[in-house]
Amino acid sequence: MGERGGVYAGRGVELGFWEWEVVTVMSVFSRSGSKCVPADVYSFIYSCHTTGLSLNNDRLYKLTYSTEVLLDRGKGKLQDSVGYRISSNVDVALLWRNPDGDDDQLIQITMKDVNVENVNQQRGEKSIFKGKSPLKIMGKENLEALQRPMLLHLIHGKVKEFYSYQNEPVAIENIKRGLASLFQTQLSSGTTNEVDISGNCKVTYQAHQGKVIKIKALDSCKIARSGFTTPNQVLGVSSKATSVTTYKIEDSFVIAVLAEETHAFGLNFLQTITGKIVSKQKLELKTTEAGPRLMSGKQAATIIKAVDSKYTAIPIVGQVFQSHCKGCPSILEHWQSTRKYLQPDSLSKAEAVRNFLAFVQHLRTAKKEEILQILKMESKEVLPQLVDAVTSAQTSDSLEAILDFLDFKSDSSIILQERFLYACGFASHPDEELLRALISKFKGSIGSSDIRETVMIIIGTLVRKLCQNEGCKLKAVVEAKKLILGGLEKAEKKEDTRMYLLALKNALLPEGIPSLLKYAEAGEGPISHLATTTLQRYDLPFITDEVKKTLNRIYHQNRKVHEKTVRTTAAAIILNNNPSYMEVKNILLSIGELPQEMNKYMLAIVQDILRFEMPASKIVRRVLKEMVAHNYDRFSRSGSSSAYTGYIERSPHSASTYSLDILYSGSGILRRSNLNIFQYIGKAGLHGSQVVIEAQGLEALIAATPDEGEENLDSYAGMSAILFDVQLRPVTFFNGYSDLMSKMLSASGDPISVVKGLILLIDHSQELQLQSGLKANIEVQGGLAIDISGAMEFSLWYRESKTRVKNRVTVVITTDITVDSSFVKAGLEASTETEAGLEFISTVQFSQYPFLVCMQMDKDEAPFRQFEKKYERLSTGRGYVSQKRKESVLAGCEFPLHQENSEMCKVVFAPQPDSTSSGWF
Repeated sequence: MGERGGVYAGRGVELGFWEWEVVTVMSVFSRSGSKCVPADVYSFIYSCHTTGLSLNNDRLYKLTYSTEVLLDRGKGKLQDSVGYRISSNVDVALLWRNPDGDDDQLIQITMKDVNVENVNQQRGEKSIFKGKSPLKIMGKENLEALQRPMLLHLIHGKVKEFYSYQNEPVAIENIKRGLASLFQTQLSSGTTNEVDISGNCKVTYQAHQGKVIKIKALDSCKIARSGFTTPNQVLGVSSKATSVTTYKIEDSFVIAVLAEETHAFGLNFLQTITGKIVSKQKLELKTTEAGPRLMSGKQAATIIKAVDSKYTAIPIVGQVFQSHCKGCPSILEHWQSTRKYLQPDSLSKAEAVRNFLAFVQHLRTAKKEEILQILKMESKEVLPQLVDAVTSAQTSDSLEAILDFLDFKSDSSIILQERFLYACGFASHPDEELLRALISKFKGSIGSSDIRETVMIIIGTLVRKLCQNEGCKLKAVVEAKKLILGGLEKAEKKEDTRMYLLALKNALLPEGIPSLLKYAEAGEGPISHLATTTLQRYDLPFITDEVKKTLNRIYHQNRKVHEKTVRTTAAAIILNNNPSYMEVKNILLSIGELPQEMNKYMLAIVQDILRFEMPASKIVRRVLKEMVAHNYDRFSRSGSSSAYTGYIERSPHSASTYSLDILYSGSGILRRSNLNIFQYIGKAGLHGSQVVIEAQGLEALIAATPDEGEENLDSYAGMSAILFDVQLRPVTFFNGYSDLMSKMLSASGDPISVVKGLILLIDHSQELQLQSGLKANIEVQGGLAIDISGAMEFSLWYRESKTRVKNRVTVVITTDITVDSSFVKAGLEASTETEAGLEFISTVQFSQYPFLVCMQMDKDEAPFRQFEKKYERLSTGRGYVSQKRKESVLAGCEFPLHQENSEMCKVVFAPQPDSTSSGWF
């Protein structure tokens, strides 16, 4: 320390005699030259404080270093984990200190005696490292690169530059970066941003006597890494990452560093799908000894050139590297082994979905020409499944290949075109390129009117998904919005109006609400109904008082007569969106003045709100305290229409619900059945499925009188479906009386498919740069094979009708976690799968009045299988594998509906009396 006349160097602070003695004593333990620049004399007395680590001149610090990683399902048991440890001795020496600034240092870090081993010592003879030297495990190039010295330029304890040699393997450089980043710290408390191997991150320091704790906010780190996830929270993946590094400091240098970084994730709606990565680093000072002499010079660059001119400055931030697969199958070879599982007859099996998911991953690395080659050579039986996979890959190459393959000008490949479009609608992370492609197709020539309608419907879906991902201002999204809203405004044909309304039902554009209100109130029956059901999909903030004024006019028929389906939908929107006291009162007062079946339906809706404790239940109970609204005459209305909501499954953090409501005409013929399934996680929801069967104008079949407002309706029956928040193109059973009669005479009873195919529903990919330098990947995929079909059957002889809706679903969810160092890899693969079925049957016997109605909703028995595979594998091929399997059966059941339905079913399916006589008398 420099002194001049009792004044501390450079600070002009006059020291007393005893203070001066303290400073002098402390200098004995320091190297020659200034080491500490105190904030003030008194803090200096208690601790020799610098802004960061500081090394003594002419000393060699000898340390030991290890980094280890563990993977498990989140249980934290070492024996259940896989992983590995890389360890070495480390030499650290100060090469240069800026003569003008104490906190400007150039240090050299060298890893020696590198070793790779198991973290779990219980492996014993199964250890993949047993009997193998580091040279054999890592390879000569990797080992030599890892043991070459690196240089670190520190200013005020923070990394100014990191120097290594050119053309070293990226994975090896990352391990060196991970060690070098540990030397970046500060000795005072505070929050700042630092750039290290993890990227540009927010860090918080907590300084104590002889100890510093660094907490890195990993979610704040800015680093270029690939990845995507499913935006819907219900289908999404939640993750949590932490990083804590503890430094033990003595004489402004570390005597020990312990860093621990964890990454945990879980699938939101299925909590058994979890995973965890734990990465640790440990650095300990063993001894110091005489080291290289301090080099003199004004600039660090001069010193670096003198040490070795081959040194080059490279980013301290971790860099991306890809592990190359030697001798891996081509995409064509992968398809040859996959296609047998994707035959039409095999799609109901879990192995079909499992292979579909695996092939989608392979397609993501394939080139356009390779994909196109497979598409052109495949048979028509398997092509639809191949189209599902290619579209689900969601890469530029796969999109270009499928667009080149499909000919939208022709109506000969409608099935393939429809499968492509629906796969686009279910896309987990669509981009602007996909939307632009569909807009281009819509503006071009399309051979099939059904496909043209489906293109527009899916454009609406993509607009909503891109807007949810903050892409509302993208050029293609703006163009698509104009296309939908402008088309709806200018539509002259009923078919075009329906098409744009269906697109808006998916897009849910707030600016489309005025048009919806216009069509809901002034449109013809089917158009009015479609407009109101579109409004029904909007969230609460969009159902304003102005919207509800229109809906109240529709329900109470203030301006014109509306069909029952339109009026009941309007009432449902009002009751589900924060209704006022008077709105509820007026709806309750209307019960008793409505057509008989509508009376019963509205009564069932109100009772369902109360029984299921829906948000409107409190205001409904308040209104019911008035005798004018709550009396026997109003609540004793007979009829067969019904509404019921129940739980499929319920837990503290999630719930699955089903709702079934059926509205009949006064003559006993089905008017509308509506089956919904919702999944909720906290406040987030997913409309899993909706199947609506509608019929109208069928009273002539049984010589019955139509209800008010429905006297001139054409004979029609059809089905509409929403699947995972995507409105699909409705299908028609028959349209017009002649079409009805021809299909009744030729009816086979076979159901009509609404949607069938393979869907990539959950798609999460995350690449992590661990601060140890290792690379981690988390992949979660969920796929399903789905077949939703429906049918309506009439028997004029037995005066009976049946409505069937069948859902067949096979679900597979896979997770794959890996940590890769390029020469050794640890991984955890897990999968969960089930094959389920849900059937809804409504039987109506209209040979008498009141007619008999029995509704049944059955869930089939379902197998539930879980698999787990853990492995450790060397790049040379040697590996350790552990596998587990667990199977169970989920019992089938019949979902409960209201008690009235149960009593009716006993009458409809009454057991026939046994005949005990074998003769005539």
